[in-house]
Amino acid sequence: MQKKNRLAEFLKRETVLCIAVLLAAVSAVFVTPDKEYANYIDFRTLAILFSLMSVMAGLHRIGVFGWVARRLLGTVRTGRGIVLLLVLLCFFFSMLITNDVALITFVPFTFTVLDLFGGERRKALVLPVVVMQTIAANLGSMLTPMGNPQNLYLYGKAGLSMGEFVLLMLPYTALSLALLLVWAGLLGRKEGEPSGRRREAGLTNPGGERGSAAETEKENAGEYESIYRGNVSLRPKPPFLLAVYLILFFLCLLAVAHLLPWQAVLALVFFTVLILDRKTLGRVDYSLLLTFTGFFVFIGNMGRIAGFRDFLQSVVTGREALTAVLASQVISNVPAALLLSGFTENYRGLIVGTNLGGLGTLIASMASLISYKYVAGQESGRKGEYVRLFTLANIGFLAALAGLEWGMRML
Repeated sequence: MQKKNRLAEFLKRETVLCIAVLLAAVSAVFVTPDKEYANYIDFRTLAILFSLMSVMAGLHRIGVFGWVARRLLGTVRTGRGIVLLLVLLCFFFSMLITNDVALITFVPFTFTVLDLFGGERRKALVLPVVVMQTIAANLGSMLTPMGNPQNLYLYGKAGLSMGEFVLLMLPYTALSLALLLVWAGLLGRKEGEPSGRRREAGLTNPGGERGSAAETEKENAGEYESIYRGNVSLRPKPPFLLAVYLILFFLCLLAVAHLLPWQAVLALVFFTVLILDRKTLGRVDYSLLLTFTGFFVFIGNMGRIAGFRDFLQSVVTGREALTAVLASQVISNVPAALLLSGFTENYRGLIVGTNLGGLGTLIASMASLISYKYVAGQESGRKGEYVRLFTLANIGFLAALAGLEWGMRML
């Protein structure tokens, strides 16, 4: 019974990985394994992805992102400012640390911060803010190659420079930011300032009037420190590791930009982390690497079956963005990018389509499931409400960005 339960839990937790392995195995029945299999796998993407995940796991483990968030929060004095900060942390950090790491870091942080607002105001804020954070992470991450796994892969396939990639996604990122600022601003103004701990948080003085800026900042810092002491590190520890990880991250960026050989960066990251911070290697998402490998094998085999290849090419060609958006709703945008990339050379269209395709259903971007799991744990009775709000907001953002894509294509 326990073995069955463990298997069921594994299948539920690693559904995409299991599908990728199954597809690779089935495709191997039609295309007998041979030396061509090695050519299927994009080792550069896997190596850089592993390197980035190792560095991000290390920075997260020593408390860098939580420390930055706490420091920034100490400068905010209004309800609107708190909401904006929580959303923008996900938006901008996701460009460098990936959308899933941004959500893992800042969504739990959000539940603690919103406790400052008290019962009814917290209840009114928590679901919209987490939905906004999820959208912000998925859309902020689309600006850079390292923002999410499918970008890193398609960036390598397309042969774009870093600047070309950023310019391609900049209009969509700018519109996303504008929409998020409007929504967050309206929500923060509607719900007002924190009330449950207003006096303790230093947002007002006992007489109801705002104190001096210096007094407010000092009180904020003390209150926030006591609130988050058990949730995030007050400062990154140890400083030496922080410097090491920042250097490694810079080297990873050089590898992404084709300025350093990925083999050298992979070796340097692996052995440095192994020697200095071995526990971090256990936090790398190896299932994602195996998922990529499974899809590489499946795509390579299907590309050698003429009938399937010709059919999928006829479906995708000329409709790359639309096909990627639709496929992402069903199989998520990372598998969609891997699958469709084998049957078209219009990688720019796929980059746009898979990034926009992260909006929509709850599984359109697997990172969205991270937020859902936290909501299910903290607000178990409101899961249906969250899914409804999430879906409506995602449809709205997707419609706006799809309209922009159509308009730019018509120019």
